[in-house]
Amino acid sequence: MAFTQFAMAGQSTAATILELAPLQFGGDLIGLAILFLVLALVAAVLGASGVAGLSMSIAKWLVIIFVVLAIVSFVL
Repeated sequence: MAFTQFAMAGQSTAATILELAPLQFGGDLIGLAILFLVLALVAAVLGASGVAGLSMSIAKWLVIIFVVLAIVSFVL
């Protein structure tokens, strides 16, 4: 069903969005993880090991958070 059909059926827009997309907190965790991974690779090539290490740590934690939220979403 299209989004407009849900809204016309008398449901509020917020309730409709929650039904269509459970546990999506905004932001694209995988996209951010890939961005930080690319930043880490570029920093490593340029010799900035501190920035590369920090970017890799951030990318790693974003992937872990994504996996945990994906498992919770599949269970619920």
